[in-house]
Amino acid sequence: MRNRGFEILLAVTAASFAYLIWFVFLVAPEAQPAAGGVAQKILYFHAPAGYAMYLCGAVCGILSGAYLYSPTDKRDAWARAGAECALAFGAMMLVSGPFWAKKAWGVYWTWDPRLTTTLLSVLIYAALVVLRAFSGGGEAEKRFAAALGVLGTVNLPIIHYSVQKWGGNHPTVIGKGGGGLQHPDMRMALFIGFFTMTLFAIVLLITRARLALANARLERIEEVAIARGALET
Repeated sequence: MRNRGFEILLAVTAASFAYLIWFVFLVAPEAQPAAGGVAQKILYFHAPAGYAMYLCGAVCGILSGAYLYSPTDKRDAWARAGAECALAFGAMMLVSGPFWAKKAWGVYWTWDPRLTTTLLSVLIYAALVVLRAFSGGGEAEKRFAAALGVLGTVNLPIIHYSVQKWGGNHPTVIGKGGGGLQHPDMRMALFIGFFTMTLFAIVLLITRARLALANARLERIEEVAIARGALET
């Protein structure tokens, strides 16, 4: 039943992605030249990718904190999945954003508060992923990685409120003060983007957590087999 449910989720996610692409490029109108023109359509993937990074980062932070409180393989697997997925969506956001920025601002990158704090979080998750890949699977390494995961999540609210607190070039497209989505189809496209990226994040989190948990269980089996072999000899 679990596999059947996951297959349905995967099919819905794929269909949602296809519908998003169709709606963005064939239905949603092009923005005014001052807002980037056709490059503004990047928003419908860029902003949802940022939201997905928040979601995955929250999973990483919550499960990392839970692991520090009471270590289990399942909590460690979900924390690791959250970090890796947050890195993937963060990289997607950082890669897509500059193409729109070049059209709207005239430069690919500026040390805007939101961009800088986003880069910091992505670097933290990248460090966490590298740490887990090369530091071994000892308890001390897992606890250090969990602490780093909590740190990466603490920075996420700073990213969200950096524009209101420190200003910068980054536009406020949605929310209070936002004015970049005048046409109803633009708002619909963004809503579909958020829905699709949320489904995609859930799919990636489940897949990566299952893999990490399976690897952890395999390591336990190997440890038991080695112990039994040592006793028999």
